[in-house]
Amino acid sequence: MAAVAATTAAAKEARQKHAQEMAENGDEVPQGYVWKDKIRYGPIELSPPLAEELPIIDLSRLFSASSAIDAAEELANLRSALRIWGCFQVINHGIDISLLENMRQLSREFFHLPMDEKLKYARGADGIDGYGTDPKLHVNQPLDWTDRLYLTIKPDDLRNLQYWPENPISFRDVLNKYTDLVVKIHDELLKAMARSLNLPENRFLKQYGENSSVIARFNYYPTCTRPDLVLGLKPHSDGSALTFLLQDNEVKGLQLLKDDKNWFDVPIIPNALVVNAGDQLEIMSNGEFKSIVHKVTTNSEKERNTLGIFFSPDAAMEIGPVEELVDATRPKLFKTITNYAPTYFHYFQLGQRPLDMLRL
Repeated sequence: MAAVAATTAAAKEARQKHAQEMAENGDEVPQGYVWKDKIRYGPIELSPPLAEELPIIDLSRLFSASSAIDAAEELANLRSALRIWGCFQVINHGIDISLLENMRQLSREFFHLPMDEKLKYARGADGIDGYGTDPKLHVNQPLDWTDRLYLTIKPDDLRNLQYWPENPISFRDVLNKYTDLVVKIHDELLKAMARSLNLPENRFLKQYGENSSVIARFNYYPTCTRPDLVLGLKPHSDGSALTFLLQDNEVKGLQLLKDDKNWFDVPIIPNALVVNAGDQLEIMSNGEFKSIVHKVTTNSEKERNTLGIFFSPDAAMEIGPVEELVDATRPKLFKTITNYAPTYFHYFQLGQRPLDMLRL
């Protein structure tokens, strides 16, 4: 028994300390978390301008069956949002406010469980599913001040239910209800995006294949004593095609890089969902739609909870610019690739932009 206890203690000592533990213990911020890349993305800005012009897409107008004028106007707004920002917020999406609040509350409850309880769902040695903190993959990699819970939603046969919390009790049921609704919104939005470029509405969905990926990432950003030195999430664009973010309803932190030079705070719109275009949508649209670079700042007084749902094509599918968007005046901008994830995570953790590796 003594040997088992010693082994368990050694394992706990060896594991990487979680950001939440350091925050609750009042630890000094380790040097590995200090943001040093001030050349490409600049220093940390805690109060940049508010992105007041960030588009808001009203899905009740976009999908209106009764007003062709409303639908056409909103479709034009969607196209403009993806070209100029690569990000927008959706309202009137049809998801009950009570479900959104329940999802937020269950996330908060999970991250405030005792550590031993959360470690029942600790990330495995292989794959990304499970509870953990930002893994140290490269020597010079700055770490993110965040703890996360990754869960594969689709394909169904890749769900690792061993990582799905059973505490809080209703966690699994509520997550299933929420993600089912987001999947439906995603599919309709992707069809609208194709229509906005005068493409057949299934043109992008066709590249997704039969076994497209849907992954949930619960993000917990604990308070940080040095928000001027530490980021909750380093600058990056998403490796997905589309990402849906349920923001914290009280604490800001998400920032967008516009025109590759100016950072803007994303405003909190009660009950809206933030939608980011990811790298694979920029590839498929041959650069018509922009994959937005974004980051998350930390806060010295308040924690922050968010939930991202990432939609990506089947890893076996060839992803490249759709043929209708390539001609003599619009040359092909990106290589064709299968299974973008390994390329993405390799260059992301090196501090480089993965999408740049595929440009022609």
